Amino acid sequence: MADLRLEDCVNEICPWSGDPVSADSLTEYKGAVVGFCNTGCRDKFEKAASMFDAAIQD
Repeated sequence: MADLRLEDCVNEICPWSGDPVSADSLTEYKGAVVGFCNTGCRDKFEKAASMFDAAIQD
């Protein structure tokens, strides 16, 4: 995966915690850079999104 940049992030606030996003906690989802306040929130999102995506493809 290419290096993700904070300036490309579509959000400024973590969708899980409501805290500001951090440059070390970015992920790409459906072509958009999404930010989280920490890697734990990012990892929780990645797990939930992959489970959701898999469920709707069945």
